[in-house]
Amino acid sequence: MVALLEPLSSRSSGVCLEDLVAVPIDVGKHSAMAKVIDFTGAELAKPFEFSLDRSGVDLLVRRTRSAMPATAAMVRVGLEAAGHYHLPLAGGVLPADWELRVLNPGHVAMQRKVNGSRGVKTDKIDLTAIADLLLAGKGTIAPPFADPIMTLTGWVAHRRRRSLVRRRTIQQLTTHVDRCFPGLGRAVWSVALSKAGRLIISELPDPARVARLGAGRLRQFAANRDVRMTTPMANKIVEAARLVLPVPGAEVSRRLLAADLELLDSIEAQIAEADTHINALLPLTPFGVLTTTPGWGPARVGNYGAAVGDPERWPSHRQLYRASGLTPRIYESAGHRRDGRISREGSVPLRVALVDLGIGLWHTEPASRAYGQALRDRGKPGGIIVCAMAHRANKIAYAMVRDEQPWEPARWVT
Repeated sequence: MVALLEPLSSRSSGVCLEDLVAVPIDVGKHSAMAKVIDFTGAELAKPFEFSLDRSGVDLLVRRTRSAMPATAAMVRVGLEAAGHYHLPLAGGVLPADWELRVLNPGHVAMQRKVNGSRGVKTDKIDLTAIADLLLAGKGTIAPPFADPIMTLTGWVAHRRRRSLVRRRTIQQLTTHVDRCFPGLGRAVWSVALSKAGRLIISELPDPARVARLGAGRLRQFAANRDVRMTTPMANKIVEAARLVLPVPGAEVSRRLLAADLELLDSIEAQIAEADTHINALLPLTPFGVLTTTPGWGPARVGNYGAAVGDPERWPSHRQLYRASGLTPRIYESAGHRRDGRISREGSVPLRVALVDLGIGLWHTEPASRAYGQALRDRGKPGGIIVCAMAHRANKIAYAMVRDEQPWEPARWVT
């Protein structure tokens, strides 16, 4: 059993350990397993399974209350963050006087390793690891169920998933364009992202029709739909249409292209809706102040806020950066030596958010741009420069959120 590394709480000060109760819970998809112990490590109720519904929660509360002593001063419940499976128990269904803590899955895995069960994962072993962390005062207090940061996290995750689908759809859409209108990509810088390109593939995917229109009528066609098309671009498009070679299956590709365009419109509408909600939520969170920084728009700041969560759980920017996995590997005496490389063991969303913030500074903020150029002049590889900019952005973002002060170049980059 690990030592009590941190003060338990003001509620436990001066209370004997037998009157402090811990309830570790290992959550699954439809059910969970729990046990009841006191803070001496004595088992008050053996591991039992309960369903993740109202009857299961009632069973958990009854079993816990029947096992805990009448003089119990505190009940601390520990949940391992398991994607979204732990959320039903974090929605205020447990008694209000119970303390609910959410544990990092990485910490639970590390505790299993400390307990000698690195390669073994069962519910009982997980319960032991969760119990050890609870007794050591680990975990963070579960936020209110309707917390703005939690709502922000949901919209950011939705936007991220839709952005990935959008990227794949555009790739597939480009393939259809190459089959039904070869050469169009050389005439328009982006057939899916530019207004002119979107007009052609949505209303004029047949090159024979474009060739019959000619450059003048094509420009008029675009103007009638509020799309600006220059004469050189119209000439290139018409020339590409006249030189098209017949491609087998072009008619099928045009039908599939229409279907992908309809899907793309729906995805972009959902992304726009997510952006609207993110813009409205950011001022309600501690992260709204970050939008005053050059290069940090609502999307970047939203990604950072969702990855960080409650800022109060991070003692300093160092812990935050370490959690992103951008720190170098630590040398271990056993096994292969890999120190000097980035560990990449941590939160992927946090790592991506910090790198994105660093890139935003690099492109728009003069002092950060000069810092990045100095690293490049010293011969540093691109990966090291990116990590250095992420480290710089991490310190700035953490300080701004901590102090709730807007961007001031003289304060944040010197």
